This record gives sequence, C-alpha cells and structure tokens, in this order.
Amino acid sequence: MRALGGPKTVNSSLKARFRNGFVHGSFWFTGRNSCEKCRLMPAKLTSPVYVVSDNIDTDQIIPAQYLALVPTIPEEYEKLGSYAMIGLPDDLYPTRFISEGNTKTEYRIVIAGKNFGCGSSREHAPIALGATGVDVVVAESYARIFFRNSVATGELYPYESRERLIDSVKTGDVATVDFDADTIEINGQVHSLKPMGDVRPVIEAGGLFNYARQKGMIESR
Repeated sequence: MRALGGPKTVNSSLKARFRNGFVHGSFWFTGRNSCEKCRLMPAKLTSPVYVVSDNIDTDQIIPAQYLALVPTIPEEYEKLGSYAMIGLPDDLYPTRFISEGNTKTEYRIVIAGKNFGCGSSREHAPIALGATGVDVVVAESYARIFFRNSVATGELYPYESRERLIDSVKTGDVATVDFDADTIEINGQVHSLKPMGDVRPVIEAGGLFNYARQKGMIESR
C-alpha cells in the first residue's frame, strides 16, 4: 500500500501542496464527501462484488467523452457516476456494472487485478466510481496516480490485497470488508488486506481539503 507516511509527513506534504498550488480545482473538496457529508463508514461493509482483470485503465473506468461533466455540479456528479465502467468490453464483462435503467451500481466493492487505474491522471476515475456507489476497491496493485486521486478526493478506499483474489472470486459473490481488521471475507474465506495506514483518516475526512481543514492547515469555511 502506498501510504502517505506518518502524521508529520502527511501534514508537511499537504502544507507544501497547498503553498505551491499543487492541489488545484474544486473536485477534491466537493461531491458526496463534501465537508457537510464527511464519510461515516461502518466498521464493516457487505456487498456483492464486481470482478475485473489486470490493467483496467481510466478510459475503461470513465471514457474521455464524459470528462466534460463537472463533478462540483450535483447533477453532473450523478451523471458522471452513471457512466462508470462503461468502457469495459461487453464480450469480457457480460454482466453490466450498472444495470440498465439505473444510475447506481449494486456493487459497492470492486475486486481487481494488477495495475488498476492505469492510463491518464484524470481524477474523474475515482470520482465516477464513488458517484455510482462504490465504496471500496480491492486490487492486487494500483497505478500510483489512481491511488493518490482516490485518497485526495475521498471517494473510495483503495485497499491492496496480499494475494490474487480475481482467480477465485466471481462477479456477484458477496463479500464483507472489515475496515478495522483490514480483511475481506468472500465465500467463507477470510483474506488479509494491506492496512490503509495514514491515508484512512484522509479518506474518512472526505479528501485532502477536508482533512486539511480538520487539522487546521487551511481555514474552515
């Protein structure tokens, strides 16, 4: 897991980003995890899972033609979510991630292989997944920028698995993620996940901006 380091490291890193204008735009402090809607996740989450393979890129998560949608506008945030995973090829993924006629997915947990979220640096990718109702991605590994964007936006928990789950799990299987124990239970088997570490409170705060406000690094609105 690519943790951001200890509390001092997180704080100094965030201060540098705000000072240098690294964190830009308004995507990272609005959406469903705005300051008024900070994430209050239960200790456990149970949901059917959606399973995808290795090297799922951001074009498959949210194709480029939908990037004109502005996540800071509530209606467009919801619409963005309705297109999540629409780039997956139908022949490889016959079960639709979002069933026809709906804008939300029933799969709050995504199980993935290696290098999930590779491709462009668009923060729309984790935002789209969060907007459609995904709370957790459990992947064998992540593209670094997708992992960072997931934490920065506060849209979902990017857990890293210790083993290759996609070979033994299928879409529709029911899983339970235990956030305190850092485990996922599927089909009666409990699998250990790499701890979220210092990024968990950033996600639970609703992303970098909310976390910075909570820690007094920037003024509260």
